[in-house]
Amino acid sequence: MVRFGWISLTLACASAALPAQAQDRTEDNAVTQAEDAFGFSTGRESIGIYGQNNARGFSPTNAGNVRIEGLYFDPAYALPSVVNDSTSIKVGLSAQGYPFAAPSGIVDQVLRRPEAKSGASILLNGDSYGSYGIEIDGSLPVNKQLSIGYGLTGNRVAFPDGTDNFNHGQGLIVRLRPAPGVEILPFWTLNNDYNDEAGPFYVPAGKFLPPQPPRHTFEGPRWADFRYTGANSGVLASYAPANDWLVRVGAFRSVFDTKAGWTNLLLGVQPDGSASSRLIIADPRNKNISLSGELRLTRSIVDGPRLHVIHLSVRERDARREYDGSDEVDLGPTRVDIPEDSPKPVFNFGPLSRNRVDQTTIGLAYDGRWKDVGEISFGLSRASYRKTTTLPGLAPIISRSRPWLYNGTAAIYVSKALTVYAGYARGLEESGVAPPNAANRNQPLDAVLTEQKDAGLRWNVTGNVKLIAGVFDLRKPYFGFNAASIYTQIGTTRSRGAEFSVSGNVTKRLNVVAGGFFLDARVVRDQAALGNIGPRPVALPGHFLNMNVNWRTPFLDGLSLDAAMSQRAKVPSTTDNLVALPPRAVVNLGGRYRFKLMDKNATLRLQVVNAFDNRGFNIAGPGVYGANNGRFITGYLAIDV
Repeated sequence: MVRFGWISLTLACASAALPAQAQDRTEDNAVTQAEDAFGFSTGRESIGIYGQNNARGFSPTNAGNVRIEGLYFDPAYALPSVVNDSTSIKVGLSAQGYPFAAPSGIVDQVLRRPEAKSGASILLNGDSYGSYGIEIDGSLPVNKQLSIGYGLTGNRVAFPDGTDNFNHGQGLIVRLRPAPGVEILPFWTLNNDYNDEAGPFYVPAGKFLPPQPPRHTFEGPRWADFRYTGANSGVLASYAPANDWLVRVGAFRSVFDTKAGWTNLLLGVQPDGSASSRLIIADPRNKNISLSGELRLTRSIVDGPRLHVIHLSVRERDARREYDGSDEVDLGPTRVDIPEDSPKPVFNFGPLSRNRVDQTTIGLAYDGRWKDVGEISFGLSRASYRKTTTLPGLAPIISRSRPWLYNGTAAIYVSKALTVYAGYARGLEESGVAPPNAANRNQPLDAVLTEQKDAGLRWNVTGNVKLIAGVFDLRKPYFGFNAASIYTQIGTTRSRGAEFSVSGNVTKRLNVVAGGFFLDARVVRDQAALGNIGPRPVALPGHFLNMNVNWRTPFLDGLSLDAAMSQRAKVPSTTDNLVALPPRAVVNLGGRYRFKLMDKNATLRLQVVNAFDNRGFNIAGPGVYGANNGRFITGYLAIDV
């Protein structure tokens, strides 16, 4: 029995464990399901201080640190909820046990496995902006070895800036267990987006923020509608030939096909709302395709109270991106609140530029655990990276790199309740694309070497409440505008900070998930960089605090009330740091009621988002702003049938 317990732990270390069957949709509750406050989402629920595009001041998704159940995945289009059961952000000690830890954190996604019994969930959603939609997902078991999961969605989504769209999606996932120790999970998804107007971005004429636009009002033009499809397909498989061996493979294809793309810029915006011009940029059809995957062999060795886990991994990526070839029209002077109804002009598109990345990474990782003593892990990889950029009329530009990548973590069990840890990671990461107002807009940026040091502790305060606290030091190249308005590397960012998470059941009825980070991010400019470059990176606040509570009421069975409160510091919004978004606090208030509807489990969920109507702006790029949502009401009714 002791050996069996160690092997169970081995599989958890090796692959973040194969999860249990997906929950019914009436049970979706991020506060009660989250393990910590670093970032978690399930269904339409999302909480945490970090997200897929922001962890410790950087984007794990842009960096290429997305996983599906621990295996490497490079998304051209995000994995939709029809097959994605939950997503967790892993940093610091929460990433312990994930081989080949990444400096910018890990985004790990769990597939929505078909259940062993027939059933379905129907979810009807809507909000006070005018959104409405339906989601259906379910399971169809064929026999003990085979079950099929399916999902359908249809939505009309209304956005804070007055734009809206219609989208629908569908997906299939098959769970096949043909023999003991074997599981095969092929899946397929397709999402279509229609009539998705290009909302405006505001570029002020001076060192100030733009005025707030009218609430939920789109001035146009109405003909600038996005149209795209996103598709993901792949297979996840595992085979355990013996108790101490595990083979896992994931192979994925992700496609983002933009059939019509637009950018709507109000340039030279003055404090009174006037703008020198409305620039509409039209993009020709372009397609981004990424093939990615990982083959991993895991061997576990039990040595008395010690467990040794060794991983051999091969990761592959073939990513192709098309961009450029755009045309534009200047619709002349305007105002933030003036409708635009000019006729659609004829656009003449130029040839596309193309970017292709081929990458193979071979790695060896070790994870060791000594009962009641501690843990140690390290990984060593060699990446073979080739990037080919093809510009119209020019010979292909090829860049190559073969860096060594490595990471290591050590944790000591000071007591049954207290663990301390320290770690280091060096990685090769992508840097995203140039923002919409850059001369090289949408151009993929160079891959860069990054490094991170971190340390901290985990304290089980009580049986149900856990505290994680840590410090980190992360360094990456810094991108901004040069004198020709080209978005390129202009320096290096060093982000030193502290983070914490408190989660658990404070009482039998009260769940709390609270966390925050404090960030001292600094820019060291390159000597060759031109222009005024401030000491703080754009879009990184000095701190962010978040608290979520869920209280099951004693006076009505099935009723729970919840609140989410967040506060962030001011945020530099221009490269020279002369403009910043002011501090912003947001409070969401809501509740859910679980009840029986015609003998079926049902949940009614209502929430007032941004209850105190603190609007503000978001940053789309240095000196480029988009509108945030004000106060609105959202809700859904979920029924398990």
